[in-house]
Amino acid sequence: MDMKLLAVVAALTVVIYAPPTQAKPISLVERCYCRSTVNNLPRGYIRELRFIHTPNCPFQVIAKLKSNKEVCVNPEIRWLQQYLKNAINKLKKSKQVN
Repeated sequence: MDMKLLAVVAALTVVIYAPPTQAKPISLVERCYCRSTVNNLPRGYIRELRFIHTPNCPFQVIAKLKSNKEVCVNPEIRWLQQYLKNAINKLKKSKQVN
């Protein structure tokens, strides 16, 4: 009887004094941010673009609008593809100069 009580007290002590973890559950870590995308978004509405690559998710583009709303943009939009090509070419040119 005393051994059971001692085991319970020991288990509770470990649980109480164990340091809390900062890890998120796997279901939240591997969840895709963009579940649906916008196909027609004028460039003039966009304040900034973010590109997210997470495992098991397609390439994701999040646009922050001038109204502070965030929407997911289809990465296959023609103007976005051109923007990415120009950015890559600009990076290549800057590396060649250095």
